[in-house]
Formats: sequence, structure tokens, C-alpha cells
Amino acid sequence: TYGSVCSGIEAATVAWEPLGFRPVWFAEIDPFCSALLSHRYPDVENRGDFTRIDGGSGAIDILAGGTPCQSFSVAGRRGGLDDARGNLAIEFCWLAGRLRPRWVVWENVPGVLSSNGGRDFGAILGALADLGYGCAWRVLDAQFSECPSGAVASSLSDILETGAVPRRYF
Repeated sequence: TYGSVCSGIEAATVAWEPLGFRPVWFAEIDPFCSALLSHRYPDVENRGDFTRIDGGSGAIDILAGGTPCQSFSVAGRRGGLDDARGNLAIEFCWLAGRLRPRWVVWENVPGVLSSNGGRDFGAILGALADLGYGCAWRVLDAQFSECPSGAVASSLSDILETGAVPRRYF
């Protein structure tokens, strides 16, 4: 089971549903995306603002989310964690601390690696490490996938597990 934050139109569920993963809840504030989620997944609660989810909200195995990327993107102003949108990455870590899922999956743009000289990414990894999570990450380029649009885009995914990351993920 998993909870998804900054769910958008819910790519995680599209990818994970065929694998048997089941969403327990979403956390999305955009009205259009919320309406779409309600229509497409009527039995899954949308908890809205993920920064307001408390630790007593039920156990999940995976916390997944792609917090806003604008402050990390090389195409933007690069405000990093000093930007309110970028700081949602730290809020995501705090949510992991409140919920304590076994796994945490966080997605963002490759620019997070170099934002603020790499210190922003270090702060995110440090926050997760302080919670006891081991970390691994990869930059995935959509042009090498079977993406139907053929778009050239990249994403960053952190795969985190309490304790050491199993060797099979390297």
C-alpha cells in the first residue's frame, strides 16, 4: 500500500497498479487534478495539502511523491530550498518522519543535484538519513523509455528504505 503526495494526475498509480500496488490515499490540492483523481479513483481519499497530514493517518508501506520542481530546475530561477515550492521537498521528508513508511520514493528534476552547489540535495538526503533511511538515486531520461510522446525529459528518483539499501538496487 502507498500514499501519494503532489499526486497530479497520478502517474504512480498508472505505473504501479498493474504490479498490484494499491493506493491508500492521495494528497493533491490542484482543483483539476483533484477532480480527475476523484473521477478516476473514487474509492481513494484525497487528503489535500500533504503538509497537514499527521502521523495517525494509518500505515502505508510506501510514501511516494514528486514535489514541485520549479525552484530546482535549470530552466528556472534556481531558488532551491529557499523558495517555498522547493521547501516542500523538506516538508515531504517531515511527512516521512511522521508516517514512517518502509519505503520513500521521491521524484524531481536533475537540477536538484546542482541546486545551491549541491547543498539542497544534500539537505534532502540528510533529512532522510536523520530519519534512518538509506538512499539511492538515478537520473532517468525519458528518451530512452517507451514514452509514446518521445519527449526528452529527465527525472530524479530517490529510492529509500529504512536501514541500508539492498544491494539488488545498485
